Amino acid sequence: MDSVEAAVAAEEQEQGPPEPGDRQAPEAPGWLAQVPYFLVLATMAAGIVVVAAAYFKRGPAIIAGALMLAALLRYVLPEDRVGMLAVRGRWFDIATALGLAGALVVLAWVAPALGT
Repeated sequence: MDSVEAAVAAEEQEQGPPEPGDRQAPEAPGWLAQVPYFLVLATMAAGIVVVAAAYFKRGPAIIAGALMLAALLRYVLPEDRVGMLAVRGRWFDIATALGLAGALVVLAWVAPALGT
Protein backbone atom coordinates (compact mmCIF):
# COMPACT_ATOMS: atom_id res chain seq x y z
CA MET A 1 0.00 0.00 0.00
CA ASP A 2 2.95 2.32 0.68
CA SER A 3 4.14 2.06 -2.91
CA VAL A 4 0.74 3.24 -4.22
CA GLU A 5 0.70 6.20 -1.86
CA ALA A 6 4.28 7.05 -2.78
CA ALA A 7 3.44 6.90 -6.50
CA VAL A 8 0.45 9.22 -6.03
CA ALA A 9 2.54 11.66 -3.97
CA ALA A 10 5.30 11.63 -6.60
CA GLU A 11 2.77 12.31 -9.37
CA GLU A 12 1.30 15.23 -7.45
CA GLN A 13 4.76 16.71 -6.97
CA GLU A 14 5.54 16.39 -10.68
CA GLN A 15 2.37 18.22 -11.66
CA GLY A 16 3.14 21.18 -9.43
CA PRO A 17 0.58 23.62 -8.04
CA PRO A 18 -2.57 24.14 -10.09
CA GLU A 19 -2.72 27.25 -12.24
CA PRO A 20 -5.42 29.84 -11.37
CA GLY A 21 -7.13 29.35 -14.77
CA ASP A 22 -7.09 25.53 -14.56
CA ARG A 23 -10.21 25.27 -12.45
CA GLN A 24 -12.66 22.57 -13.41
CA ALA A 25 -16.39 23.05 -13.08
CA PRO A 26 -17.72 21.56 -9.85
CA GLU A 27 -19.25 18.16 -10.41
CA ALA A 28 -23.03 17.94 -10.04
CA PRO A 29 -24.41 15.65 -7.32
CA GLY A 30 -25.34 12.12 -8.41
CA TRP A 31 -29.05 12.50 -7.67
CA LEU A 32 -29.29 15.29 -10.23
CA ALA A 33 -28.98 12.75 -13.03
CA GLN A 34 -32.22 11.13 -11.83
CA VAL A 35 -34.35 14.29 -12.19
CA PRO A 36 -35.38 13.49 -15.82
CA TYR A 37 -36.43 9.99 -14.75
CA PHE A 38 -38.53 11.30 -11.87
CA LEU A 39 -40.11 13.90 -14.16
CA VAL A 40 -41.20 11.14 -16.55
CA LEU A 41 -42.31 8.97 -13.62
CA ALA A 42 -44.44 11.79 -12.16
CA THR A 43 -46.09 12.39 -15.53
CA MET A 44 -46.87 8.68 -15.86
CA ALA A 45 -48.31 8.65 -12.34
CA ALA A 46 -50.56 11.57 -13.29
CA GLY A 47 -51.76 9.60 -16.31
CA ILE A 48 -52.52 6.58 -14.14
CA VAL A 49 -54.50 8.76 -11.72
CA VAL A 50 -56.50 10.13 -14.66
CA VAL A 51 -57.23 6.58 -15.85
CA ALA A 52 -58.28 5.62 -12.31
CA ALA A 53 -60.71 8.54 -12.38
CA ALA A 54 -62.44 6.82 -15.35
CA TYR A 55 -61.06 9.06 -18.10
CA PHE A 56 -59.99 6.27 -20.44
CA LYS A 57 -59.13 8.57 -23.31
CA ARG A 58 -57.15 11.24 -21.48
CA GLY A 59 -55.13 8.92 -19.23
CA PRO A 60 -53.37 6.91 -21.95
CA ALA A 61 -52.75 10.15 -23.84
CA ILE A 62 -50.95 11.60 -20.80
CA ILE A 63 -48.93 8.41 -20.38
CA ALA A 64 -48.06 8.54 -24.09
CA GLY A 65 -46.90 12.12 -23.56
CA ALA A 66 -44.69 10.93 -20.69
CA LEU A 67 -43.16 8.29 -22.97
CA MET A 68 -42.55 10.89 -25.66
CA LEU A 69 -40.90 13.09 -23.02
CA ALA A 70 -38.71 10.14 -22.03
CA ALA A 71 -37.68 9.62 -25.66
CA LEU A 72 -36.91 13.33 -26.06
CA LEU A 73 -34.86 13.46 -22.87
CA ARG A 74 -33.01 10.29 -23.87
CA TYR A 75 -32.16 11.89 -27.22
CA VAL A 76 -31.11 15.29 -25.87
CA LEU A 77 -29.28 14.54 -22.63
CA PRO A 78 -25.70 13.25 -22.53
CA GLU A 79 -25.02 9.77 -21.17
CA ASP A 80 -23.84 11.00 -17.76
CA ARG A 81 -27.01 13.07 -17.19
CA VAL A 82 -29.70 10.69 -18.42
CA GLY A 83 -29.83 8.57 -15.24
CA MET A 84 -32.23 5.64 -15.15
CA LEU A 85 -33.78 6.56 -18.49
CA ALA A 86 -30.84 4.72 -20.04
CA VAL A 87 -31.71 1.03 -20.19
CA ARG A 88 -30.12 -0.22 -23.41
CA GLY A 89 -28.56 1.68 -26.25
CA ARG A 90 -29.74 5.22 -26.97
CA TRP A 91 -31.60 4.39 -30.20
CA PHE A 92 -33.19 1.26 -28.75
CA ASP A 93 -34.51 3.24 -25.77
CA ILE A 94 -35.86 5.98 -28.03
CA ALA A 95 -37.52 3.53 -30.44
CA THR A 96 -39.10 1.58 -27.58
CA ALA A 97 -40.48 4.68 -25.88
CA LEU A 98 -41.87 6.07 -29.14
CA GLY A 99 -43.37 2.70 -30.10
CA LEU A 100 -45.15 2.39 -26.77
CA ALA A 101 -46.30 6.01 -27.00
CA GLY A 102 -47.74 5.33 -30.45
CA ALA A 103 -49.56 2.25 -29.18
CA LEU A 104 -51.05 4.25 -26.30
CA VAL A 105 -52.16 7.04 -28.64
CA VAL A 106 -53.99 4.43 -30.74
CA LEU A 107 -55.48 2.94 -27.56
CA ALA A 108 -56.67 6.38 -26.42
CA TRP A 109 -58.14 7.04 -29.85
CA VAL A 110 -60.12 3.80 -30.11
CA ALA A 111 -61.22 3.57 -26.47
CA PRO A 112 -64.95 4.08 -26.13
CA ALA A 113 -66.06 7.12 -24.21
CA LEU A 114 -68.03 6.17 -21.12
CA GLY A 115 -71.53 7.53 -20.76
CA THR A 116 -72.35 7.79 -24.46
